[in-house]
Amino acid sequence: MPQRHDRRSARVWITGSSDGLGYAAAKTLLEQGHEVVVHVRSRSRLPSVGELVASGASVTIGDLADLAQIRDLCAQVNAIGPMDAVIHNAGILSGPGVLLVNVVAPYLLTALIQRPRRLIYLSSGMHASASADLTGVDWSGRTSTGNYSDSKLFVTALAAAVARLWPDVISNAVNPGWVPTKMGGANAPDDLRLGQVTQTWLAVSQDAQALTTGGYWHHRHRQQPHPAVTDARFQDQLLDELARFTGTPLG
Repeated sequence: MPQRHDRRSARVWITGSSDGLGYAAAKTLLEQGHEVVVHVRSRSRLPSVGELVASGASVTIGDLADLAQIRDLCAQVNAIGPMDAVIHNAGILSGPGVLLVNVVAPYLLTALIQRPRRLIYLSSGMHASASADLTGVDWSGRTSTGNYSDSKLFVTALAAAVARLWPDVISNAVNPGWVPTKMGGANAPDDLRLGQVTQTWLAVSQDAQALTTGGYWHHRHRQQPHPAVTDARFQDQLLDELARFTGTPLG
């Protein structure tokens, strides 16, 4: 089914745009004529988005494993102006900072960036095997209390919570599949080309399905997520934990 776009171009910010799915999403949206703001972790990563910048993209810089840099990143984005959509693409597979980068960062960015029309959070099919127990979680990463699967359950629940609490925003989570990126590995079985289709579609399309909220998507089809994702009590507990740790309520 062909997808329809706004007659005017949308302004879309994409975290983790230096390679993989984030880079592919940025390239696709630029080719469609949209205004794209990319993100890299540090100045040393700027050459990796050189072609995107040459095609018209703007750049923001900040390490999502550092709370102060996350806040500075919010200021950079807000200085550019309101975003029509934000794709929370950045993530790491392992290490002590997996909860900080994969959950705390998108939460804080959501809370502090001027509210866009659409929010898209990158999830994973691995979220289905995660634990929904928030007891003793160390969001700082100083101790290892969560893994990749847990982080993707939490960020998927965050997307659902935003959809419930912010009716003026279209908020969805996307499972891009196991694709051959730096994170997924060269032998990943899914199609890299399809890995970014759903999030770019949700960011700009005027198709009726793309304008729905609170979904968990895989290749443009809604799927049923882990039961905790749609549990309002779990969502509220997660938001309370993240607000306590960051000192910033969702609003």
